[in-house]
Amino acid sequence: MMRRPHRPQAARGFSIVELMVAVTVGMLAIMFATRLIVSSEQNKSIGLGSSDQMQNGMLALFSITEDATQAGWGMNDDLIAGCNTVFSDTAGYALPAADRGGVSVTPLAAVVIRNNANGSDELSLNTGSSPSGVGSVKVSDTYAGADTLRISTAAPFGFLKDDAIIVVPEPRGGDCALAQLTADPLGAVLTFTALPEARYNRNTLGAAFGANLARVYNLGPARNLALHTWSVQNGVLMLRASNLAGAMAARSTVVEGIVALKAQYGFASGAFNPATGMQVAQWSNTMINADGDAVTGSAGDYQQVAAIRVAVVARSKVPEKPASNGQCSATTDKPVVFASASPASVTAVPVTVEVAQTGDTISWKCYRYRVFETIIPIRNSGWRPT
Repeated sequence: MMRRPHRPQAARGFSIVELMVAVTVGMLAIMFATRLIVSSEQNKSIGLGSSDQMQNGMLALFSITEDATQAGWGMNDDLIAGCNTVFSDTAGYALPAADRGGVSVTPLAAVVIRNNANGSDELSLNTGSSPSGVGSVKVSDTYAGADTLRISTAAPFGFLKDDAIIVVPEPRGGDCALAQLTADPLGAVLTFTALPEARYNRNTLGAAFGANLARVYNLGPARNLALHTWSVQNGVLMLRASNLAGAMAARSTVVEGIVALKAQYGFASGAFNPATGMQVAQWSNTMINADGDAVTGSAGDYQQVAAIRVAVVARSKVPEKPASNGQCSATTDKPVVFASASPASVTAVPVTVEVAQTGDTISWKCYRYRVFETIIPIRNSGWRPT
């Protein structure tokens, strides 16, 4: 009996159709997984960006607020506040210039704002540290230029070597001069010789004062004289400070992620009344003729400042990707600050802030922004002699 040859059964595999279905399903799974990861990373980036905004914005506003709450100590006498001050510093700090009736001056006041329209402002906050506050002594002899000054009181309370002093005319109207004592008072004589360790001294005061027509105020130890100027540069909150090493001649970094600083004066109306204090009646981005003397930016105008309104604008650290048309829509409108009426009876003066950064190749619309605002009473403005 003849047997048929054995033929092995053909092995079965995947058909072309099955392979194509498997590849398609796999590609869909990879696509959905990729989109899920990308979406998760985008949400994570947005979340971290919001956290950065909150942290940076709050830190920036807190730093400025702490500075402003002390502003004006020792400088709140009507003779000092806003006086055009002859000032020099071998360490490199400079008082910011301001306009007074078309003339550039360097006023010494609790607060000086250099407005930059829709751009970022510069905010100067100044304070002394003398335990005598606004205690003063009278200039007894005519001063025309020397390194000594005769006063009406021998060994005046609180005046010590290395203290910063400011000499002001009485009545107000002339220039003031800031210097640093280089010796303890010798009888009724104050000495401010130009020495290497006396950073605020020149050969003379730089201004003339008549006998019994000027006063000398002690601003406390020169090392503690806090003359601060806040600004924003390239997305960073910066500070120049007379009492911080490394920040005297050039601005020092304080907080990153801040693209704008805006400030407004809050002016009181009428003469100062010690019984009622000072109440804000008008907000203004710039100095106004608040005392009605026909000169905008006079010393009297600075003495009408009861509070300041401050805003910082924080930006997310990472920009969001543009849409398929190449345009970003993370932010469509520029931030507006100071839009609410506060106090309710005082008209708000809103400001649209320019947040585009010079030299930034990425559109400002690709970032998210958060505004932080506060109102800070200039409390020392109400603690003045009457």
